[in-house]
Amino acid sequence: MLYQLDDIERLLAEGPGLHVRFSRGFAADLEAGGVDAETGLRLPGYAARPLDPEPWWTLPTVDWIARQLARGSYPRHPGSFAWLLRGTVAGRDADGEPLLTDVEVVGRLADSLLADAERLWRSRFDSALRVRDDEQILAAHA
Repeated sequence: MLYQLDDIERLLAEGPGLHVRFSRGFAADLEAGGVDAETGLRLPGYAARPLDPEPWWTLPTVDWIARQLARGSYPRHPGSFAWLLRGTVAGRDADGEPLLTDVEVVGRLADSLLADAERLWRSRFDSALRVRDDEQILAAHA
């Protein structure tokens, strides 16, 4: 179980390709297989959010991690939790998230770590501005 954002930053420093997935865990995922929730189509892997910062990201790595965890908080289903994994990217899902195969389970994230990520993200960036930006984007495409 990982309890600190620093633990994730250390794992990233050890090697790239770290992702987070919200589900009932790898064993449950293996049993169910990768499926697109809206269409029911089989996926060639399991959707996960990348935790490696993009090359254009010039802010601290911990800010990227917090963003990925806070902004990727999926609707939590009973029994689901956040866990870290590495794997081979086999494609992308309909939302653009990488689909991973050859999964290596790295660890589970404590709910307190997710709460810390949310607090860090909100404290460093103007959440009201994000809402205004989202509204502008929606209005521009309406």
